[in-house]
Amino acid sequence: MRILALAGVLMGLSVGAAQAEKLTPERVFSGPDLSGPRARGVSLSPDGTMVTYLKAKTDDPRMTDLWAADVKGGAPRMLIDARALIPKDRELSEAEKSRRERQGVQTRGVVAYDWDDEGRFILVPVEGDLWLWSRDGGQVARLTNSADDEIDAKVSPRGGFVSFVRNDNLYLIPATGGPERALTQGGDELHSWATPEFIAQEEMDRQTGYWWSPDESRIALSRVDQTGVDVVERADVGASGAVIVSQRYPRVGRPNVVAELYVLDVASGRMVKVDLGADKDVYLARVDWSKDGKTLYVQRQSRDQRRLDLLAADVATGATRIMLTETSPHWVDLSDDFRPLKDGGFLWSSEKSGWKHLYRYDASGKQVAQVTKGDWPVDAIQGVDETRGQVIFTANRDTPIERRLWTASYMNPGTPLTLTPAGGWWTVKVAKAGGAFAGTYEDPVTPPRTGLYDRQGKLVRWIEENRVGEGHPFAPYVDRLRTPIFGTVKAADGQDLWWSMRTPPGFDAGKTYPAILKLYGGPGSALVRKVWSDPADQLYLEAGFILFTLDNRGTPNRSVAFKTAIDRRLGQLEVEDQLAGISHLKTLPYVDPARIGVTGWSYGGYMTLMLLTAPDSPFAAGVSGAPPTDWTLYDTHYTERYMGTPKDNPAGYAASEVTARIDQLKPDHLMLMHGMADDNVTFDNSTRLMAALQAKSISFETMLYPGLRHRAGWTQAHLLHRARATLDYFTRKLHPTPAP
Repeated sequence: MRILALAGVLMGLSVGAAQAEKLTPERVFSGPDLSGPRARGVSLSPDGTMVTYLKAKTDDPRMTDLWAADVKGGAPRMLIDARALIPKDRELSEAEKSRRERQGVQTRGVVAYDWDDEGRFILVPVEGDLWLWSRDGGQVARLTNSADDEIDAKVSPRGGFVSFVRNDNLYLIPATGGPERALTQGGDELHSWATPEFIAQEEMDRQTGYWWSPDESRIALSRVDQTGVDVVERADVGASGAVIVSQRYPRVGRPNVVAELYVLDVASGRMVKVDLGADKDVYLARVDWSKDGKTLYVQRQSRDQRRLDLLAADVATGATRIMLTETSPHWVDLSDDFRPLKDGGFLWSSEKSGWKHLYRYDASGKQVAQVTKGDWPVDAIQGVDETRGQVIFTANRDTPIERRLWTASYMNPGTPLTLTPAGGWWTVKVAKAGGAFAGTYEDPVTPPRTGLYDRQGKLVRWIEENRVGEGHPFAPYVDRLRTPIFGTVKAADGQDLWWSMRTPPGFDAGKTYPAILKLYGGPGSALVRKVWSDPADQLYLEAGFILFTLDNRGTPNRSVAFKTAIDRRLGQLEVEDQLAGISHLKTLPYVDPARIGVTGWSYGGYMTLMLLTAPDSPFAAGVSGAPPTDWTLYDTHYTERYMGTPKDNPAGYAASEVTARIDQLKPDHLMLMHGMADDNVTFDNSTRLMAALQAKSISFETMLYPGLRHRAGWTQAHLLHRARATLDYFTRKLHPTPAP
């Protein structure tokens, strides 16, 4: 076992004689944001002279405006005030709420924006309508004013047009003004143009259905046919009643959409269909243009996700050829690492070595070089500097719990060079040319701080320094901040499992405390990282709990072997690994082994249920939020990736079902939470569990949220209610002594 503690000195957190205050739920979920003025959605203007970003209002952490800072200096300034543009009493449509839910958008106002490649305009969608900010003069012009939402809006690469989707058809407006033009007709819910289907948005991280060519003469766009997808009727229960929603939801083993791809000539309106192959039961995963706009690259994924083909399409005829193929006995993960080069070649990432690494290919699809190598994974390509032949990427090279920015030559590969220091977690946005980047750094004692850096990683200027000094929202609570301890335990196969632990303010190792395991546990997300903690987590510590987290096998930032160990057996090895972590936790003299709780949301909710129903479960209480309880109720792309189909893997599905294990659940050990309008993990996952528990006369508690979707947190009030309910339940069950 390995244990690593952060330095005891809180870097940059000194606030002089400020009196420490106890953090309350009411303060956590009110403004200003306790984590300080953070820059979100950071981007650099194409000419590299301006940094733009989203920033929350001080009086409302859920409302964001568009801000900018000049590279040469000067105070940051607001470009667009969201409140000034939002129509009075404007409500988002249900379709837009669902779309934002799938994108993880948790704010309102300016939530996205788009530069043109010339750097003349910024397109800003605000609550369903479109506005265009002109750099020449700094004016904001309204482009649309309709009752229907305009979604997935973009400025064309050269700034000549603004495109958007309305009611499943693609439209165009000249950027300088003029009438809109419909590029497609006949789009509807069942036959949509330029619209990513549910699976693409929710599971494939593809949020668009159309792609501009570099010279803006053509647009590649999808056409999605949903007629074969099952209609799942679900009750959408709101505060004033319920409606039955007939949702096209592709559950495991059932039909998916049929996706086609076309290339449209903007001037003439002529379309050419791209040949995606004879098999229609495939996924349209990614679409990219070559640098010269003469070739369209398409990533086609097989239904079982064990094969990924990169196709090159002739835009004049639609004919395609396979450039390369990735295969795996488990699954092939999708990424955005395909980067075309001016010479016709491209960069690509692959896990064929057992770790994710970068490769260079020539224009024929032949591998020319392996750019990175070693027993560590690349995270993602962040930029390419073709002038110097450099690829810029993030990677967990030192440890899975830290992320840094690196650069390597793709022309003459060698040892990568780091551009950022170690110690925490970096999120970056690299300029389209020159290698400069906007970097956001955070660690457990440093809230996210954003600066502009040159191509060698030297700080040019702060965008949001966010130093916790006098006047910072977190300053009154600094002296109560407990830094985490990190360590590892061994999984059954010998691999290291990283964990983190935080103790309450005033912690006394001579006393005993209740502990809570907060987890996710599912593939695609790791929680044990050196990042600034959500201030809401501090509430557990203030209440007198020790907070423990462990990343089990299947979570990212690790080797292929670590990630794929769970193949075809969800809910088995993850449970085994979490129990190994709890076994370690119980050896600590200050942890009361009889007072351990567990909580998580979504996959974490599922894991909470699986741990509560494990033989000889060590947990005295659990709060499970929005849990999938039966994988046959979940969607195709996610579930089949890890489990196959129920027909092919009946034993795996049987072992993963929660209701088959409920005899192991002790009475009064569970609180179940769920949004009653959830269109992702549909509410019947919880109603089936409720019915099964009631049939067995096993007592439990519930907290349901009318009208809320999967995250059940559309407003600060909802998040506050969830936090209070969770803390109240654990307090009643585990009897902590509040921190002094």
